[in-house]
Amino acid sequence: MKRLARYAGVGAVATAVHYALLALAVEAWHWPAWLGSGAGALLGAQVAFWANRRYTFDHRGPWWPAWCRFHVTAGAGALLGMGLVAAGVRAGLHYLLAQGAATLLVMLASYAANRVWTFNRG
Repeated sequence: MKRLARYAGVGAVATAVHYALLALAVEAWHWPAWLGSGAGALLGAQVAFWANRRYTFDHRGPWWPAWCRFHVTAGAGALLGMGLVAAGVRAGLHYLLAQGAATLLVMLASYAANRVWTFNRG
């Protein structure tokens, strides 16, 4: 549970970065919400990788293979999140409410993938 709590804390910071770029993209640059969600997810993923590598999983192995695996996981999570945001907006939800639901679902799925695959000490 301690590791999941750290993952959630790192995720909160990365999510703040994600949401900031999402809001800027939608409100200032007039991008579609799904595109802003994807861009925010990619930026947030950089924050999440380095912080999770150090603080959550204490990964000491080579960073490059872990970075590649993390971004496969993050890319899948971004696509899942983009699809959930698009579906939520299409269903009439505000884009930030749709993003909130997507964030929770993607966090749980990505924690499992990162624990088992990305930062596996095996």
